[in-house]
This record gives sequence, structure tokens and C-alpha cells, in this order.
Amino acid sequence: MFTDEARFGRMNRPRPCWAPAGIRPEVASQLIREYIYLYGAVSPKDGMCVYLIMPTSNTACFQTFLNVLSRRFARQDILLVLDGAPNHRCGDLAVPDNISLLFLPPYSPELNPKENLWDEIREKLFKNYALKSIDAVRRKLEQAILYIERNPETVKSIFQCGGNLRDASAPTSRGG
Repeated sequence: MFTDEARFGRMNRPRPCWAPAGIRPEVASQLIREYIYLYGAVSPKDGMCVYLIMPTSNTACFQTFLNVLSRRFARQDILLVLDGAPNHRCGDLAVPDNISLLFLPPYSPELNPKENLWDEIREKLFKNYALKSIDAVRRKLEQAILYIERNPETVKSIFQCGGNLRDASAPTSRGG
């Protein structure tokens, strides 16, 4: 599984949108610095995912996420691919027995296809919204979780576009 956390909040960045010819679209924008975090882990093989909305990004929140992930897949061993954020490498972190961590090289977010899923959520569900409260952000994230959970084929296609997830033993077009 691939994991990451992303910040979502009330400060938005206007994105391009369509409007009828001759009409300039109006897009809501605000600069309120209020955020919450969405932690997520996704299996590129079947699109299965686990998400958890947390108040911040720190070791305690990541520990809670690992515990939830471990319980959700209690009868399976998980190889969890993640970046080297300080809260992922903290000595206080107690990695559950059924989870093994595999760290990506530093400064290489492009190697984690989970980043593409954050883009999908931002584009499909957060595009050009000015949310009135952090509770509205939380409700929007709950919609995003349902969207991702109900569309495993979309998740798999995003992961396949983000990297080559083919079986390493399968032959390539170059005869490898």
C-alpha cells in the first residue's frame, strides 16, 4: 500500500473552469489559514483504501492512522510505501507487527502515486470552493473519502498512470 497525508483547508487556490463564450467566470476565493489533514493508504492492486481525518500532521496522528490501518487489515501483512517525513521516522513511533515501512528516497514525491490521488480529490471535490468553516472542510473530506471508496477502478487507473505497477516478473516489450 502507498500512504501519505495531505492538508486541506479554507485557503483555496482558484483553478481553471469552463464558462459560456463571452462570460467571465466568477470563482470564490479566500485566504483563511485553517486546515485539517487527510491521512490515506491505498492498495494499487485492488483500489482498497483507508482514510482518516486528523487535526494535524504529527507523530501522534500518524500513530493513530497506523493503528487504524493495522486493525482494518489485521489478518494481512502490509508493506507500506511512504515518504521520509519526520513524523514517519520518529523514534516514538510504534509500528504495528503486521506493517512494514518502505521509505521512498528523499525529495521524490513523484514516486508516490498517492500524490496523484490528492490531485484528483482537489480537482473533483475542492475545485473553486470557498468553505465557510473547518466543519465544512471536514464534510467535504468525508465526501471525498466516499468518492474514492466507491470508485476503486478510478483509483487503480490513477495509480497505473502514476507509475509502472506491472508485475516485475512479467516480460516487457523489449523482451525483459
